[in-house]
Amino acid sequence: MRKFIETLKNCWKIEDLRQRLLITFLFVAIYRFGSFVVLPGINPSMLEKLQSQTSGGLMSLLDMFSGGAFSNASIFALGIMPYISASIVMQLLAMAVPYFQKMQREGESGRKKINWYTRILTVFILLFQAPSYLLNLKMQAGQALASGISWSVFIIPATIILAAGSMFILWLGERITDKGIGNGVSLIIMIGIIARLPQAFVQEVGSRFTAISGGGLVMFIVEILILYAVVCASILLVQGTRKIPVQYAKRLVGNKQYGGARQYIPLKLFAANVMPIIFAQALMFIPLAVVRYQSENTSWVVQSLMDNRSLLYNIVYVILVIAFTYFYTAITLNPTQMAEDMKRNNGFIPGVKPGKDTAEYIDTVMTRITFPGSLFIAFIAIMPALAGLLNVQQAFSQFFGGTSLLILVGVVIDTLQQIESHLLMRHYDGLLNSGHTRSGAVSAY
Repeated sequence: MRKFIETLKNCWKIEDLRQRLLITFLFVAIYRFGSFVVLPGINPSMLEKLQSQTSGGLMSLLDMFSGGAFSNASIFALGIMPYISASIVMQLLAMAVPYFQKMQREGESGRKKINWYTRILTVFILLFQAPSYLLNLKMQAGQALASGISWSVFIIPATIILAAGSMFILWLGERITDKGIGNGVSLIIMIGIIARLPQAFVQEVGSRFTAISGGGLVMFIVEILILYAVVCASILLVQGTRKIPVQYAKRLVGNKQYGGARQYIPLKLFAANVMPIIFAQALMFIPLAVVRYQSENTSWVVQSLMDNRSLLYNIVYVILVIAFTYFYTAITLNPTQMAEDMKRNNGFIPGVKPGKDTAEYIDTVMTRITFPGSLFIAFIAIMPALAGLLNVQQAFSQFFGGTSLLILVGVVIDTLQQIESHLLMRHYDGLLNSGHTRSGAVSAY
């Protein structure tokens, strides 16, 4: 505790770090304030049905990622997720389409072009999602609209407001990245998720100590221990690596002799990081795009796919996570290119011929370590559903795994790295126990 307080004092002493932290807190406060600003013409006291709809199933995930703005009918109701969806699409295009591949290799100018395309795609997604959200709002809380205003007239300005709100959140995230601490977009997602934690925790404690079959204190302690274990496993997923030893026969710096220094090619055990879960989660939201509100006429299959605790949902979810793990690993790590780079630098793997044999060896190792890695990622993904078997409340179970927990872990580690780098540059002790910046943290997307 003393070391933590001392670290906070050191953060305040460094003027640049102090300014960055204050700017970050200010922009985060603006974002949280906007989450409670209701759309003009909507009566917030008549949104009980919408809030009830977002208390369970996939709707609860949408509400979590927006920090509660979705259920509040806020101007920030669509959150930052449309931009994340557009970023994922552009990332896939940059890996598969030659035009975007060339653009990605152009350096800073190419990155600016890709960002411009991402924003344009975000606007198109918003122009589709905003009317969908308003249609659902009409179905769930049609009486909330002020008298004298028809939905046909309201939908156009409301769509513009929702789209502008999401683009404003994107602007806040970019300002945090430029002038604050951490990845702004990822930090905004994390703040939206963690904003629901206190309420979910209180509900869980109340359910354990008031329900007859809640389990009381013992069950609550077991629940917290499981949560701690899952958090540790998530940190392993974010930072886990596997290394292949490589013998380099190259001239040592400042020496005419050839050395036998042993170096390593890092192959991540979880090369795809959190992307398979994000891709799979995006596909699992498709039933919500087809059926925008609960209906008695909805088929059992669709209802099951809209319930993230159902058996069918989790079976499909696991299959998608495993498939996307192999897919994303294949398009991000190219064994042939790695073998060619090694050969060009006079490197080789002991006992393996350079060239084709090296590429096949690396591909074999990648396949072997990807399978257990994909199973581990799938296990983390369905932990919220498994927590439901212990009668954990829906809101609190989302913190037991899945996208939300991995985002929290990844963003926290990444932010701590940046703070520690500022401290170490001024010869202060860092926040991490290792005394140096850890590697392997990931952003939210």
